[in-house]
Amino acid sequence: MVWSSGTERSASTTTARRPGSGVGEIVRSTEFLREVGEDVAEEEAGLAEEERDEYAYWPRERLLITLGIGRQSSDGLFLVTRPGPHHGRVGRYFDESGSSFTSWPGLRQLLSDLATALEDGRPFDGRIPLAHESRLIWDDDRTVAADPTSALDLAAASPEPQVPPAAEPAPVVPRSEGAYAVISFAHGGLLAAEPEPIVQPDVVFVADTDPGELLDRLGSIPATAAPRTREQARLSAGAPWAAHRPMVRAGSCGNGWSYATQEGGDAQFDRPEVLRRLSRGTRAVRLTKRGPEVRVTVMEDGTEQQEAGRRVESPREDHVTAPDGQQWQRIGVDPWPGSTAAYARLLAELTAEHGIDRDPADDAAAPLASALLLPLLAEVPETRHPVTVVRDLDLGTLVERTSPKRLRSAVAAQLARLASETGIDRYPEIALALEQAGRDEPVDLTADGPLDLRMRTVRAETRAVRGLLDAARHQQDPAPITAADLAAWHARDTAAEALRRFMLLPLPAAAETVLNLRMSVHWRDELALDLAD
Repeated sequence: MVWSSGTERSASTTTARRPGSGVGEIVRSTEFLREVGEDVAEEEAGLAEEERDEYAYWPRERLLITLGIGRQSSDGLFLVTRPGPHHGRVGRYFDESGSSFTSWPGLRQLLSDLATALEDGRPFDGRIPLAHESRLIWDDDRTVAADPTSALDLAAASPEPQVPPAAEPAPVVPRSEGAYAVISFAHGGLLAAEPEPIVQPDVVFVADTDPGELLDRLGSIPATAAPRTREQARLSAGAPWAAHRPMVRAGSCGNGWSYATQEGGDAQFDRPEVLRRLSRGTRAVRLTKRGPEVRVTVMEDGTEQQEAGRRVESPREDHVTAPDGQQWQRIGVDPWPGSTAAYARLLAELTAEHGIDRDPADDAAAPLASALLLPLLAEVPETRHPVTVVRDLDLGTLVERTSPKRLRSAVAAQLARLASETGIDRYPEIALALEQAGRDEPVDLTADGPLDLRMRTVRAETRAVRGLLDAARHQQDPAPITAADLAAWHARDTAAEALRRFMLLPLPAAAETVLNLRMSVHWRDELALDLAD
């Protein structure tokens, strides 16, 4: 039982492409999985016989009848051979998520559906059989929601929460008769307040730049700009209003330096494209703390000055060892006091070396300029491998035998179809860029230009939808969005990235990205027509 499947594309297609195994492959896969299953046999000893078919890692009475990614035994379809209620059933196995049964009650039904798919071109196990260059291949015919719910629109309809004003202490009212006393405990007494935690946020300093310009370089969203205290900024950053976008505050710290601290959202100051932009035409210094590690990075006009950088790593110190050798973790103490001290020491050194004057505790209650960010796009990585095969198409040979002008025209046509499939051609900035690309005209991808802002907004939508879905897993109420919304926004984001790569990468690498993302199974026929024009 063997059918050809072509070359694997990515781990996202783990359950879709399963070449049928021959007898030798069935034996090898089954023996291998039996050996692995023996390692967890003791843990599964309590399972009833019938439970083993569903919950055991790999029961011995099971045969892997297909292969998955890279023709490996890490996933595939299996057949239950143990007598009982599941005898003969076909299941799906994946080593990262376990086993589940398919709708096929037996091998006969599976083969019948396979034969029908081959005869009529119908989907089989999520894929469609195609004849390509005298070979049988399997491919996806994908679609996404045309109008996915916008997480940013939901956020815009949600008010920003406000820190309630501090309540004044109630006055002491004497009783009309009898005695009373006021008792207080200070300096660690029963009613004493817990000590304030040491504040050491990620911070970046930029020379010859005011706080407003610093926020602009970080990608601030003007409609969200307002003075905020640290408490207000962190409250706002964690609310639906923020839609998982980063929140930063900015202020001045002497000698022409401005600084920004991040108060919520995905970390931005570790990103090289952010530091390069902040240091454009000036100097930027970043101070970050990640558990045991404290790091200082100095950038001059987009170039890191490695000799000026520092890195300190400290041991963890919140564990104690009892006389019997057992370890205990102390609660309520700083796990890395060495890095806490290193942060303060390096900040003092920045004051001595650069004239930066800032105490993290001083600006907590001060309303500073702040805003949510529309994060910068990551830099497009350079291609480091030759283009060969893309979804069973020999792209390397196609590039060699096709003139660059004709290939570019064909890839631009494929890009336009991808934009239509995902819906990004509805945005006027992207529609204009596609028209210009189709005419082989320059496309304006200037930072903070209309096209750049549109692409960054699509990426922010994708991040916000993913965040809403992740949060819904821990809540009783259903999320206002669905997995289908996430799939649609992810498709738009990757299609927009394909447009950017078309403009910035060598043509073969751009073609690889565009063709890999096409959603219709008819893209090969369309490409042949594009090349024939």
